[in-house]
Amino acid sequence: MLDLDTVTFGPFSLRSRLLEKDGVPVKLGSRAMDILRLLVSRAGEVVPKNEILGYAWSGLAVEEINLRVNVAELRKALGDGKDGTRYITNIPGRGYCFVAPVRHGKRAEAPVLMSQAPEKAAPPALPHRLDRMIGRDEVVAELESRLLRDRFVTLRGPGGIGKTTIATALAHEMCDTFDGNVHFLEFGPLKDAALVSSTVAAALGLVVHHNDPSGSILNFLRGRRLLLVLDSCEHVIDEAARLAEDIYREAPGVAILATSRESLLVEGEKIFDLVPLPGPPQDARLSAGEVLNYPAARLFVDRAVAAGHRDDLTEEDAEVLVRICGKLDGIALAIELAAARVGLYGLREMAALLDGHPQLEWRGRRTAPLRQQTLAATLDWSFGLIGESERIVFQRLAVFAGHFTLKGAIAVAAAEEMPEDRVVHALEQLVAKSLVSSQPDGASRRYRLLDVTRAYAMQKLADGGQMDATARRHALFVQSTLEAGMGEIGGSGQASRAQERAGLLADARAALEWSFVNDAGADLRVPLAGSCARLFVELNLLNEARSWSDRALAALDGAGRGGRWELELQSTLGHAFMFTERNSAQAEAALRRGLEIAEALGDHASTFRLLSRLNMFYRRTGGYRNLVPTALHAERIARLIGDTAGIAGSKALLGVSYHLAGDQAAAQAHLDEGVRDDAALRGTEPGHFAYARTPQIPLARVLWLRGYPDRALECVHPLIGASAPRDVVMHCIALCWSASVFGWVGDWSAVETMTTRLAAHASVHGLVPYEAVATGFRAQTMIARGKATGGIELLRGALARLHADRYELYASAFAADLAQGLVALGRLPEAREVLHETIARLEQEGGAFDMPELLRLRGEFEVHGGNLKAAEADFVASAALAEQQGALSWRLRTEMSLARLRKRQGVPDPLGALASTYGRFSEGFETADLRAARLMLDQPD
Repeated sequence: MLDLDTVTFGPFSLRSRLLEKDGVPVKLGSRAMDILRLLVSRAGEVVPKNEILGYAWSGLAVEEINLRVNVAELRKALGDGKDGTRYITNIPGRGYCFVAPVRHGKRAEAPVLMSQAPEKAAPPALPHRLDRMIGRDEVVAELESRLLRDRFVTLRGPGGIGKTTIATALAHEMCDTFDGNVHFLEFGPLKDAALVSSTVAAALGLVVHHNDPSGSILNFLRGRRLLLVLDSCEHVIDEAARLAEDIYREAPGVAILATSRESLLVEGEKIFDLVPLPGPPQDARLSAGEVLNYPAARLFVDRAVAAGHRDDLTEEDAEVLVRICGKLDGIALAIELAAARVGLYGLREMAALLDGHPQLEWRGRRTAPLRQQTLAATLDWSFGLIGESERIVFQRLAVFAGHFTLKGAIAVAAAEEMPEDRVVHALEQLVAKSLVSSQPDGASRRYRLLDVTRAYAMQKLADGGQMDATARRHALFVQSTLEAGMGEIGGSGQASRAQERAGLLADARAALEWSFVNDAGADLRVPLAGSCARLFVELNLLNEARSWSDRALAALDGAGRGGRWELELQSTLGHAFMFTERNSAQAEAALRRGLEIAEALGDHASTFRLLSRLNMFYRRTGGYRNLVPTALHAERIARLIGDTAGIAGSKALLGVSYHLAGDQAAAQAHLDEGVRDDAALRGTEPGHFAYARTPQIPLARVLWLRGYPDRALECVHPLIGASAPRDVVMHCIALCWSASVFGWVGDWSAVETMTTRLAAHASVHGLVPYEAVATGFRAQTMIARGKATGGIELLRGALARLHADRYELYASAFAADLAQGLVALGRLPEAREVLHETIARLEQEGGAFDMPELLRLRGEFEVHGGNLKAAEADFVASAALAEQQGALSWRLRTEMSLARLRKRQGVPDPLGALASTYGRFSEGFETADLRAARLMLDQPD
């Protein structure tokens, strides 16, 4: 370690590990301080980068980026470059040089906190400092700065989080600052709080001959400058607090660092809350290197390697490590205990063990205090310090699987022997003593037990025979809270209510698991599953929605038939079946049964929701003749309700129905009206009965069909730009329908992009039917680019899957692509058969929006086969139907086919009808069809 006299440069002075600017301490991280000390000691020299790395990160292999980051921090602290002042310069390829003039002086004192010069102390007897402390360097630096400024800081946090480790490191760091006058008092072993003052007196070397040595301690400290570290104060809190306050008042040269699981609550105390070590987010896909950027993961790997585990982290290992870190909550002791056993169990096995419950009896370092050798001992220590009411509430709160509110705590913990006011007081004390964590949530607060603490409290609850009674109150709270939000339509608090429901997801799962496994919860199964069903749909957890709805319906008794819970469960089951498995008769039956109950109960909001879902079912299955009637029914219901978002949603429903049924003029009129009222729709939350009716999605396709390609593309781009859609199903639909628009305009690169996103999105969310749709679009792109053989093979598989799932919405377009691919390979009879089956199916359903295009293709195949008369009949029928549907773009394609036929037949003015149709367009002239039509018109021969 460098031993610098006081040096000054500009407004700064540096002595030992204290940097001041105009007499005020400057906050600086420990690495940056090491770099500064080295550069200043060799001012004017170029210090090689590898030498700096070796000094500041002794014994560690780190990247050069670490050096650059810390030099940047150092330059910022010095104000390097401001007003032309320079301190550190980089010599490319060589290293760094301290270029400011440096003046050496006598060894000066650090900031004086007292009027009397200190005595030089012998080297203090401090606890052993860990060779390597991970993720806490900034905390130590911040505490050092706070102590110099405030004099009295309490490092507060739950057991096992690392308070003692940090306090030890800080004591070592500040030895030079206090000229070796640092005293570390370990109160953990004390059994009697009355011994606090005697322990401090002994540490200071005082000999006292009376029961209360406090006066002697204060007299001794008044004229001295030193640092007192009071470690583990929570079990002797009253005596430690009293003495610390007296020292703060009477000895202005003494700095005090206390560590405790609760505040001392005395004059002068400043609280520093120690938060858990940051860990990698559970829902992110990170590389091994990215995972190790998080201190919790680095600590785990460091301790695992020290215990004999291999030191290379694979990408597969990284995924498991993320799970493990999530279970250990950034608690340093829990991380160290688990990591020490990886060599014994293996990484995956360790994750499985932690998935069950934290192993509270795993033993750590033999040299650690007894209270820190196991998680159970650490928590026993805290549990022994709280009163009986606090113990009861603590145990009961363990049933919460995630965060909870004060309202939830009262609902679960209050009982005949435990009134609400005692619950509130007990919760306050548990937060104060770091057994329950608390964080702001808007104008309220949320609470949580860390996983290891929760496992401990849960065991205590079970041992006391209170598990079922508490779990039942928890299930009733979840059910009543979710049920309360089910009947709400709109309102200014809708978003906050939706957020409150979403926050109950983990507890909903836990309550369902308990009620379906334990007889004590049998009567709650149906209402609990019914109230949770809508939450699962709102959060797009459709597989869970299907599973729990199915189980609850099986548990439904005769008295519950035809009631609100059967309505909710049938509605959810049909919806979830449709998107996660197949458009089965079971899905339709569930939706129809739900609609029957909703209408019988006069539940208009549920009736609208069921009609919307049935409309979606008929879209997907190709039941186009049912679309407009169900949409008109929904519109009548929306007007009965009178909700603006519902009315706008009904317009969107009508628009998409007319579009698929083949009336594009009516579709555009309704969708335009829906877009005008889109503000009402955008304000809806997932629980609203008209949520996610997005008119822009079908409008893009309608605009292309109506002859407005540019407007169609303008409509598409906002739909596909959202990176985190609120509704994953609607996002799939937006990607599918956007891909179809890009295909119609001939932008196959965009189709490919949409397809890739669709496949990934569907896979992540378990929306299996959309994976087959993505395969179809991929095959369509291949055929369009001339790769017919591979495209045909993919399309046959995709169509087989779509037909098996009764998912016919995209089947006719993919069948047309398949037929064109077959013709390209000279397999005309197979192409005709595919097209014939497709047209016959659509005619059976009363037609569809793409029937003009299918008739045109059949005409093209007749031309290939030499039957020009049949071809002409198909083209004429296609053009007439396109005109009837208001589909100008289909009409343009047909007129091009007809013009080629008439030229072949030698008909006079074969391009007249094409020119007339082309003249009706006002935009989109650079899209594929319009370019092809213009080429035909410009080169008539």
